[in-house]
Amino acid sequence: MHSTPQINRITIGALAQALGARVWGDAARSVTGAAEPQAAGPDQIALALDPRYAAGLKPGAVAVIAEGMDPEALGLAAAIFAPRPRLVMAGLTQAFDPGPAIGPGVHPSAIVDPAAEIGPGAAIGPLAVIGAGARIGAGARIGAHVSIAAGAVIGTEALILDGARIGARVTAGARLIVQPGAVIGSDGFSFVTEAPSAAEAAREALGQTAPRLAEGERLWHRIHSLGGVAIGDDVEIGANSTIDAGTVRPTRIGAGTKIDNLVHVGHNVTVGTDCLLCGQVGIAGSARIGDRVILGGQCGVSDNIFVGADVVAGGSTKIYSNVPAGRVILGAPAVRMETEIEIRKALRRLPRLFQRVARLEGGGNGQDNSGRDEGA
Repeated sequence: MHSTPQINRITIGALAQALGARVWGDAARSVTGAAEPQAAGPDQIALALDPRYAAGLKPGAVAVIAEGMDPEALGLAAAIFAPRPRLVMAGLTQAFDPGPAIGPGVHPSAIVDPAAEIGPGAAIGPLAVIGAGARIGAGARIGAHVSIAAGAVIGTEALILDGARIGARVTAGARLIVQPGAVIGSDGFSFVTEAPSAAEAAREALGQTAPRLAEGERLWHRIHSLGGVAIGDDVEIGANSTIDAGTVRPTRIGAGTKIDNLVHVGHNVTVGTDCLLCGQVGIAGSARIGDRVILGGQCGVSDNIFVGADVVAGGSTKIYSNVPAGRVILGAPAVRMETEIEIRKALRRLPRLFQRVARLEGGGNGQDNSGRDEGA
């Protein structure tokens, strides 16, 4: 019941055709994988996607090269030209990826509730648990130790890898990919006190000292998550990422969105289509992210705000307020990228500015001590 990934062997001609790229030389030569130029063996295609890497090519090798490079002068036996190298890389890596070793059918150690629906051609790996009323689409592959809760819906041709957790009231479209350890549909972080909490008071006072509450008024009451998660087609969710269920409506992830490792999406969040959320992004509850938004690594988005379509946020940007569509932002707090660059340039000039001010004030030797770190 447990299969071994098959090694794909493909000719250079067939590979070029699959990539929509131009071929040169011995198109009948076949390869089983790809490697960097200096490490490529006789059955591997070398990736020399830039002239800088040409020195590592071996005589008689086959390679993917950039337009404008001369395969004959490089001593190659065959070559594929890459007009857009990273796009060629996408097709090339797909051609050689054998995929996970999940055998066909249901593994004997898996626990599948009799009321679950398993689509034709689906594969359920060792020690997976499928709850009552769950529906697994045709051709889906469920890895070892995956748990899919009662009533969850997984679309066709999904790939749920080892140790992922899919909660109740989660619905996902076709071709979902979930990397190991991801958790979808966990409860949102939502609590309330009987009287206004210190956090509410601080927000109301706009940062002024919040009043202290009586001892008994600080008890947190849990708000349960009933809304689940709704995921569109062709979504990918990275390892150890978490997507919280909505309170009474679903948290939503739009079709085509790709989520990196260690990303957290809070309850009631709406993420649009074709977004990229890079590693360690955190999106607080009820935020709305427009279509085609790119959030660089460690970006943070405050609760209940809107980030417009086509926004690009550089790494570590902290978004505290609404962002208009199409803006490129950076910094904490987020500002236009060109503004943040000027701010950083100005910060680097501050020591010299302090010295100049000290001289103008008659500081004697021109040495300025006012910039010493005296702590926060």
